[in-house]
Amino acid sequence: VQLQASGGGLVQAGDSLRLSCAASERIFSTHTTAWFRQAPGKEREFVAAIRSGGSGGRTYYSDSVKGRFTISRDNAKNTLYLQMNSLRPEDTAVYYCAASQAILSSTTVANYYRTWGQGTLVTVSS
Repeated sequence: VQLQASGGGLVQAGDSLRLSCAASERIFSTHTTAWFRQAPGKEREFVAAIRSGGSGGRTYYSDSVKGRFTISRDNAKNTLYLQMNSLRPEDTAVYYCAASQAILSSTTVANYYRTWGQGTLVTVSS
């Protein structure tokens, strides 16, 4: 499986942006997929995840984005999305999509994901 992230850019605080992550195969029925981000000088952190369709499709969010970001997927297009609203300067980071076929005890741990996209840069100016 290969993942291709896109949609990043430069926006102002309060703006919205939608990231996309195209998968090379149909994976959403079998894979947990997620978004992580990494700001300069910081560790990669969890943003949002959605369990596989076979596991119910439950969504998870970090406290810092809950209520502002929405993770979703389009099975027909094999694409994962991250809708980001009310963006803040502290949301500035490279955003990565990830996928795991394993049944994860936790969706928030980066090391649990085997497949990663290349990252897309989001810059939010104040």
